[in-house]
Amino acid sequence: MKRVDWRKGLTSGWRTTWELGKIIFPVTLAISLLQHTPVIDWLVRILTPAMSWMGLPGEAAIPLVLGNLLNLYAAIGAILTLDLTVKQVFIVAVMLSFSHNLFVESAVCRRVGVSAGLVMGVRMALAVLSAFMIHWLWQGGEAAAQYGLVAPREAQPEGWMEIAGIALQTAATGILQLAIIIFPLMMGIQMMKDWRWLDRFAEWMVPLMRPLGMEARGSIIIAGGLLFGLTMGAGVIIEQAKEKGFTKRDMTIMVLFLGACHAVVEDTLIFVPLGIDVLPLLLIRIIVAILMTLCIAWFWPSAEQGHMSNRAPQEGSV
Repeated sequence: MKRVDWRKGLTSGWRTTWELGKIIFPVTLAISLLQHTPVIDWLVRILTPAMSWMGLPGEAAIPLVLGNLLNLYAAIGAILTLDLTVKQVFIVAVMLSFSHNLFVESAVCRRVGVSAGLVMGVRMALAVLSAFMIHWLWQGGEAAAQYGLVAPREAQPEGWMEIAGIALQTAATGILQLAIIIFPLMMGIQMMKDWRWLDRFAEWMVPLMRPLGMEARGSIIIAGGLLFGLTMGAGVIIEQAKEKGFTKRDMTIMVLFLGACHAVVEDTLIFVPLGIDVLPLLLIRIIVAILMTLCIAWFWPSAEQGHMSNRAPQEGSV
């Protein structure tokens, strides 16, 4: 068995942590500060009229704003302070599963050549469309939601010095947590590379990639995104994008697929404390991601497919 290049894994871990840290630290710091300004309330007031179309009260805009600007943990903390029905909690959870942490995750997408605006727009559209459909198709879930396992934090900071300190602590903690995950992750990936496990896994993924119109070589990107997410799996996504040299079409389709369905384990289990059934939540994400990818691949054929379709009439006419 080939020897593992641990130095290369450490270098990759440091490089990935540094690249993501440059994105996550300022974004987290800025949003943490904005939470204590009128900006968040202003955004909530703008969104409140649209909430009724999705069967949600105006205050449900708070976790949606926090989740999209910051992360799912901030959103769930806000949900725990609201009096919502089971159906309303499920709608908010589905919306957040499609659309969360937009600035950081979209910045990762931009690093691999995909428009951040496109990714953000698609994810927000999926969130709104799914909420609208659930609201009008699901007749039930009117019982009051029963939260468990996690209790919201009630203490509020006093004064801008304390607010700034908490914001810096939150941003620094985010980088530390990222490093704790990224380094062993990149070491594990390096081990899988040197032992050629990723190559074998890519072969297993090929039959699943082609029907979705995705390049078979991108199976490692899809696997990394599904398991670790766009942020934690950024090291895999960025490195594979550089090494394999995908076309803009292939990279865009893979990133949009992962935008709709990534970190399926973490982003599903994180909603368990809200007391909802998370299996339908997971199935909705997977089904929507597959259908969206099939539509994009149909309307945006690969160069090879386009060449074959253009040649077909010529080959038939003798």
